[in-house]
Order: sequence, then structure tokens, then C-alpha cells
Amino acid sequence: MMILKKAILFIVLIMALSCTTVKNDSDVYRNEMKALLKVVQDNYYDSASGYYLVELDPEKRETKFGHKREYSWFWALCAMFEAVNEVEKVLPDTPLVEPIFNNLGNYYDTSKPLPGYNEYIVDIHPGLRYYDDNQWIGITALDVYKRTQDEKYLDLGKEMYQFMMTAYDTTLGGGLYWRETDFETKNTCSNGPGVIVALKLYEITQEQSYLDTALMIYNWTNENLQSSTGLYYDNINTSDGSLNKTIFSYNTGTMLQSNILLYELTGENQYLEKANAIADSSLAYFYGGEKFRDHYWFNAVLLRAYQHLLKHNPDLKYILGFKKCLDNVLMDDKNEQGLFVDSDGPRDLVQTGGMLEILARFAHLEDLYELN
Repeated sequence: MMILKKAILFIVLIMALSCTTVKNDSDVYRNEMKALLKVVQDNYYDSASGYYLVELDPEKRETKFGHKREYSWFWALCAMFEAVNEVEKVLPDTPLVEPIFNNLGNYYDTSKPLPGYNEYIVDIHPGLRYYDDNQWIGITALDVYKRTQDEKYLDLGKEMYQFMMTAYDTTLGGGLYWRETDFETKNTCSNGPGVIVALKLYEITQEQSYLDTALMIYNWTNENLQSSTGLYYDNINTSDGSLNKTIFSYNTGTMLQSNILLYELTGENQYLEKANAIADSSLAYFYGGEKFRDHYWFNAVLLRAYQHLLKHNPDLKYILGFKKCLDNVLMDDKNEQGLFVDSDGPRDLVQTGGMLEILARFAHLEDLYELN
């Protein structure tokens, strides 16, 4: 009953958003954000269960561990948690974070060695626990805490830090594994956000242990997973040290933002210099064409770093390069319902949540900068 009451409140809020009057042409991303927020609630939210759907087409819903997953896996809820936090920054009188936070509780797993979030709904059919999923929640929780001073989000950030550190050992000299019970690889996607979680906790608490952890993981990641171009490989195999040299935008995004945070927290110029070099390399690689090279949500993570870098480097070239690809997506990849699609139909909730975050961030940017 409580879930349904919260769901009804959320639906009322979304309906109110859909009736908002457009002020002027400069609100293009704000209006796209509001439209997509309504599309998500109308299409991906299942009011009967109180859960989200990750795929709209039942035939595309995955079967894992012998169980058909009708509802969203946890990564998609991470994307939504991140996205609605950014929407609230643009629309501060529209409470959206709390309903998603409450929905996350369906995935909370108290298994040993420490509690953390499972990849699927615990009361239905739990699966594995991914360290990066828990780190994304930790990062967003700490952002929400800084904005609201609500202690439960600081507590959640600390809990995610404790859980992620169960992924650490000295194989290959350090670093964090990607998921529980899988010791095959150590990935940038679990080490980059691990640095950010630790740095954000250091920023809030000033406890030296968090900075020490951040530097330990940061140095290990640069030594083992950074390419000669300054971008980051996907993972390193723990048995033979071989590299999976796939380069994703989100891996570069977390390490770019790690350098910005280290500059802010230590005052050492080397980190800002590294951040600018990574930003230049990533701009050419990811946004030199007309479309995003990879997943919407992956690009949202890199956009976080570009937006953060503006505090110290006012050059808009990174944002404008990103904007070119975003505008082409808005023009070419939406159907008449407002759903973002590819050749197989509507994109899943992870990508849709990623796009919602991107639009919310651009809604903020268009309020501050001339983006034409």
C-alpha cells in the first residue's frame, strides 16, 4: 500500500510537469527533459507492482539464473536515481528522488560479508551484486546529501563505500573487482567510481582514510588501465594481466572527474593538467563524429565530468562537442511517443535514464551559458 501511495504521488507530479507552460526558445533542453520524464513514467513504470520495467517489449526481457526478469534490473534504477537527482536541481519544487530511493529498497541485500544492492529484486529472484552498481548509488547519495543535508544519504554513501571495499585485494598490486564471486577481472568501471565515492566522502568528512583510499585506487587504475592516449581500457585479466582494450566513455568520465576532485581537494595542479589532457583526448575520440559512439548512460557519466570541469576550465568546446551529438539524437532517434529508439525498438530504461540525466544537465547548462 505504501508503494502505491508513493507511486500515485509521483504520477501526480509527472502530470503537473506535463502541463507546464513553455517560456521561450532557450528552454529547449528543459522542455525535452520534462517530456522524457513523463514518457518514462507513462511507459516504464508499472503502477500495479510499484516496479519499473527495463524493457518495454516482453520478448526482450532477459532470462537469468533460469528466471524471466519481468521488472528492471538494478542498473536501470541506478540510472533513474542519478537522473532524477539532476532533474530536482532544475525543478527544485518537484520531489522525485525520494520515490526512486524508496524503490531501491526492493534490491537491498543483507547477505555477508556486508549489505549491498543486488542486481535484481530480492523478494522475487536475487542474482549477483555488482560493485559498480553500488558505487553509482553511493556517488548519487552523496550528491543528494550535499544538496539536502539529509543524513540518510550520507549514511548510504558510507555504506556503499564499506561494501565496495570488500572488492579490494592485492592481486595485480591492488584494485577492485567488478562483481562479487567473480575474480577474473578488475575493471575501470569499478575502480573509477570507487575513487569518486572515496573523494566525495573525504570532501564531506575530512577523514584522511578516504583520501588515502582514493589515491591508492586512482594510482592503481592509472598504472594498469590507462591507455597511451589518456583514455581508459575496460578491464585487466587477473590471471595473466591481459587487457580488454575496449574504450567506453563512462570509464574515461569517472577518471576525468577523479582528477578534477583531486585538484579541488589537494590543490595540486598536476591533477587539473591531467584532467584537461583527458578531456581533450576524449573530445576527439567520443565526439568527433555526428553521433554518440556508445550507450547514452555511458555518455551521461562523461558529461558529469565535462560539466564539473567548467568550474576550472571555462572553454565550452567539450560541452559543445557533446551537444552536437545530443542534438542529432534528439532529431533522429525519437519516435512519435517521445521514446528513444534504435533499429530494435525502444531503448531500455538504462539508456532512457541516461538520456534523462543528459537532458537535465543540459537544462542547467542552457540557463548558464550560450550554447548555440
